[in-house]
Amino acid sequence: MTRSEIVDGKRIVVKIGSSSLTTPDGHLDEQRLAALVEHIARLHAEGKKVVLVTSGAIAAALRPLGLRRRPRDLETQQAAAAVGQCLLVQAYADAFSRHGITVAQLLLTVEDVLSPTTYRNALNTCSRLFRLGVVPIVNENDTTATHEMRFGDNDRLAALIAHLVRADALVLLSDVEGLYTAHPSTPGARMIERVEDIHALDVDTSRIGSRVGTGGMRTKLQAAEIATSAGIGVALTSADNLGPALRGEDVGTWFTPSGKRRPRRLLWLAHAARPRGRVHVDAGAVRAITQRHASLLPVGVTHVEGAFAEGDPIEVVGPGDVVVARGFAGHDSHELRLGLANGDLEDALGMHGPVVHRDLLILL
Repeated sequence: MTRSEIVDGKRIVVKIGSSSLTTPDGHLDEQRLAALVEHIARLHAEGKKVVLVTSGAIAAALRPLGLRRRPRDLETQQAAAAVGQCLLVQAYADAFSRHGITVAQLLLTVEDVLSPTTYRNALNTCSRLFRLGVVPIVNENDTTATHEMRFGDNDRLAALIAHLVRADALVLLSDVEGLYTAHPSTPGARMIERVEDIHALDVDTSRIGSRVGTGGMRTKLQAAEIATSAGIGVALTSADNLGPALRGEDVGTWFTPSGKRRPRRLLWLAHAARPRGRVHVDAGAVRAITQRHASLLPVGVTHVEGAFAEGDPIEVVGPGDVVVARGFAGHDSHELRLGLANGDLEDALGMHGPVVHRDLLILL
């Protein structure tokens, strides 16, 4: 049975990890990269819009910098990424040019997609590149990201990009054929061909990925959960299976879409944002936002944590310290604290809008 989301889809996101681009000693394998590009070029020739999310910048820098393995400290990682990103994109540009295809580089940070202006710019840039017939190549901006403010791995970034561009399917490439019940080297481990409900899975994902990458099977499951909950089908397979996967063949593991499309920024809010603070609310407010889908009004706020500005991502916390939602703050933390200190937050805010508007709120 072919996977119609890929066969009939008009927009496909492909994520290639470091382990799929490197030699056994951890350096960039340009021949392997070119072979993968050939499959993507065929898809492009069919008139489909393709986004390539790629790792490998640090791996590309290992040999030029004389490094024997991926650096562990942030400063050297960022320096290696700065060197390797140039080499990686050049290798892609050369490989795609053999098929008459122009590529563009997009380096993103979490901050880029939380700001309304830069988020809209990223979307507009991708849309314009599609119209120009260009293949966007996306990577996290490792040269400026910090441990606290980063996507963490390109699997999650690929799922969010798939939602950003309204992709029909996401293809995640791994160094194994698909999702197994345990590590493939474990006796009795078997591959799971189809997943209808990620939350019902009983698999062991405790082993980390390759020594040149940052992710493993756990991060791919997280990416599949993000994508499928937003109505996007996900194929997880090995790099050797990219051709059959892009033809919609039953290779690897297929995750069926389980949800509907959500507003773009709210999905990023749920999965990419680092909350700048917390607003604690009473049980009545929890019922209002979860059952009646109402805005968070001042009357339900009990106290405020952290320092945040209007428009920053925050968490809404109910009784028992349970996080019930995330949203973009309608007021800064100083203004909220002043109102609470004066004994009447609702009166202090007046007609200036809710603490979090219902359209800028996502339940967790």
